[in-house]
Amino acid sequence: MRYRLLGDSGIRVSELALGTMTFGTAWGWGAAPDECARIVAAYADAGGNFIDTACNYTDGESEAIVGELLQGRRDQFVLATKYTLTVDRADPNAGGNHRKSLRRIVEQSLRRLRTDYIDLLWLHMWDGLTSVEQLMQALDVQVRSGKVLHIAFSDTPAWIVSQACEVARAAGWSLAVAVQAPYSASARDIERELLPMAAAHGMAALTWGAMDGGVLTGKYAAGGDRPRRYGNAPVSARHARIASVVGDIGREHGATAAQACLAWVLGRRKTGWNIIPILGARNEVQLRENLGGLEVQLDDQAIRRLDEAAEFRLGFPRSFLEDDEVIELIFGRTRALLDT
Repeated sequence: MRYRLLGDSGIRVSELALGTMTFGTAWGWGAAPDECARIVAAYADAGGNFIDTACNYTDGESEAIVGELLQGRRDQFVLATKYTLTVDRADPNAGGNHRKSLRRIVEQSLRRLRTDYIDLLWLHMWDGLTSVEQLMQALDVQVRSGKVLHIAFSDTPAWIVSQACEVARAAGWSLAVAVQAPYSASARDIERELLPMAAAHGMAALTWGAMDGGVLTGKYAAGGDRPRRYGNAPVSARHARIASVVGDIGREHGATAAQACLAWVLGRRKTGWNIIPILGARNEVQLRENLGGLEVQLDDQAIRRLDEAAEFRLGFPRSFLEDDEVIELIFGRTRALLDT
């Protein structure tokens, strides 16, 4: 395991984060505490130091298990959790981005995690109701209290995150250091706005869903009705096509399909994006398989095949502004002479 900077925070985190949505059995498909202990041990043995959880994962079991497992070595890990999702479906203020929700959930998370500070607090999802000014001031209060070291945005539009950065910068409040979103060979939407925005603001990008909910490993047949964790829609012909290519590429590189998926995400760092994939596993065997993705290097031909199978298009305005004819309209014949 190598290490990367968590945005411009200066904190060093392992190049793969450990996601803990699978910790706990309250949702019917997670890992029991003893298996969670083996997962954390294998991750730490590989050099991992970045653990990501949330207030609502397995109805709070995840945070409690993580807190128990980190006893006596808390400071050796960079611990991230999230707030926003409701903790009481009958209470209109039990969830959301507002200050009341923030304070309540931070206090609950600290107790479950058995710690007096959170290294990284994520806004889990944008609620569309709380003003950016109120939000950033409330988050800054948590940082100034010492209960939170850094803040970040998950599942939030790029324009909101960018606006929040400018509001915080103008007021002298804490700046976000990372964004989090799904990213895989079949789900590349964040390349349009979110990843370029994160790079422009010096943020890290934590990505989840490298296997697109398991679809890209080939475990689900096209049009089949096998239940899936992320949504119940049938696997499309497009997903099946990409999964087939992933499987072929994995075999050609002496890797599993899951490792090939992760290698593709890791390879996207070549674009200049500070990407830190989040690993999710229900047992130690799955985790160790995923860690093997660090040893896989996809060649250019394999990447082109995946690109062709995915048929991804940036769309307007990116595709327009990056078109060769448009570039010539702007720069004439001089663009190739400019070093940037």
